Amino acid sequence: MRPRTILYTGKGGVGKTSVAACTARALAGSGLRTLAISTDPAHSLSESLEAELGGEPRQVGDRLWGLEVNAQEEMERHWSGVQEWFGELLVERGVDRISAEELTVPPGMDELFSLLQLQAQLRAGEWEAVVVDCAPTGETLRLLSFPDVARWWIEKVFPMERQLLAAARPIARSLLDISLPSHAVFADIQRLSANLIELNEILRDRERCTIRLVMNPDKMVIGEAMRTFTYLNLYGYLTDAVIVNRVFPVGVGPYFSRWREVQEEHLELVRSGFSPVPVLCAPYFEQEVLGGEMLDRLAAELYAEHDPAAVLYSALTQELSVSEDGATLRLALPFARKGDISLKKIGLELVVGVDGHRRTIMLPSALAAFQPSAASFEDGALEVTFNGKQRTATPDR
Repeated sequence: MRPRTILYTGKGGVGKTSVAACTARALAGSGLRTLAISTDPAHSLSESLEAELGGEPRQVGDRLWGLEVNAQEEMERHWSGVQEWFGELLVERGVDRISAEELTVPPGMDELFSLLQLQAQLRAGEWEAVVVDCAPTGETLRLLSFPDVARWWIEKVFPMERQLLAAARPIARSLLDISLPSHAVFADIQRLSANLIELNEILRDRERCTIRLVMNPDKMVIGEAMRTFTYLNLYGYLTDAVIVNRVFPVGVGPYFSRWREVQEEHLELVRSGFSPVPVLCAPYFEQEVLGGEMLDRLAAELYAEHDPAAVLYSALTQELSVSEDGATLRLALPFARKGDISLKKIGLELVVGVDGHRRTIMLPSALAAFQPSAASFEDGALEVTFNGKQRTATPDR
């Protein structure tokens, strides 16, 4: 059985690492063999746990291990063939070697390879629980879309690459004076794509893996968390809890009393907006949350009424019902606006866009000749109806 896996993400500076670390300690304390892993390029898990961590699991407590992913090592393990080919190509074009090495790694790839270390740890079978301190929301959202891209490469590009390379290699060398990538390069990309698809399946296992959003009770932070929640639903990942950190306690004193009133107003927005997802709150402590004692205090506040290992909310975000003459797709997109949603069907692919983010949903072969005939958006859910009429649809406005 796969381990219980919980991923924490949120805007930078909201206390995401502290929440992840305290959860890992709580799970280990309950008897589960637990790994806390950081895929955030700006690692701070070591400071939070007050323990030296590296690229391999290191025991930091009873039934508790920690790991901070070395993105450079992961890139060398998964991307070496591509780096070598592309780097030599740039050097041939006059780019100095140091710059060429930098250019062979597209933005965001280091975080992507960090997630592959998570996949390796889940495969290992050593853990009963894995807690992940993810990169801030922007990077996390970009990474969550990679498996869909990888699936497209697997299905569309790789079946043709051998024939294309065999035919184009002599032409490219004689006319364009460039060396096309070798089969080893494509093997690297194909292996990476297959790993991403497997990781995608693991992260979408709603019985074992969930994402928890961490925020402060500040309006701008809440707004970003709402957008993140929309995109997580778009990509099909289950958010089972919302964590509101650093809430001023009652009796905070006259200087911060107005701040507390504003926070209470924002908390009402969070509770109503994310309902029925549970909202867990933690106070603003009188000192930094570092080390075992403070992390245990944080965990006690957050999980006073909940089991940290439980799936705290399990509603499906995407449902497809198919009949002989049509189908209906229901996709939860909380906080989206009608005007930001777009639809396009290409073959068996339905492309759903929300404010610049896209997800490709694969439809069953029975719908190959069908087109979206109607679409509506009500109560945070997009519902698309398909039938045999050849026309496209946009959400009702």
